[in-house]
Amino acid sequence: MKTLVIIAHPNIEESRVNKRWLEEIKKYPEDFTVHEIYKRYPDWNFDLEYEQNLLLEHDRYIFQFPFYWYSSPPLLKKWFDDIFTYGFAYGSKGDKLQGKEFGLAISAGVVEREYQAGEANEYTLSELLKPYQASCLYTGMKFLPTFAVYGAEHNLTDEKLEESAKNYILHMQNLSKK
Repeated sequence: MKTLVIIAHPNIEESRVNKRWLEEIKKYPEDFTVHEIYKRYPDWNFDLEYEQNLLLEHDRYIFQFPFYWYSSPPLLKKWFDDIFTYGFAYGSKGDKLQGKEFGLAISAGVVEREYQAGEANEYTLSELLKPYQASCLYTGMKFLPTFAVYGAEHNLTDEKLEESAKNYILHMQNLSKK
């Protein structure tokens, strides 16, 4: 099963984590199709037919992005709104995504302990990702375990960054074994 990895970072060249993950993913072109939407659509105008065909050609989608303001970067949100259309992703004849797999690869700026009750973010990352899970239910997709790295803004050492890149690939390869 070939995996479509949709990279949604508004400034990938300035990113430490997402840029490193992208470099690692590109080492496996036989396993992953890389699709950088900020690079492909600087004008934010999607080619609907191209995007939907890309989805149809793959069985698994991984959305890689920095998690901020408790969501995805705005172009990815627009991508979902524009590409997951009635009659394609949902509705009486919108069955094109049913049975597909949907996963997230997220870099979070703060450390993991900040994502719990009584801490800065009050909610776990899993709780904050419920809208993605609900979208999967609505479209008939299977929501996969999320790959997340915390502390991207301040606490992630070079060693931990390298470890995260290797673990990201292992995470995606292990999804294929389940």
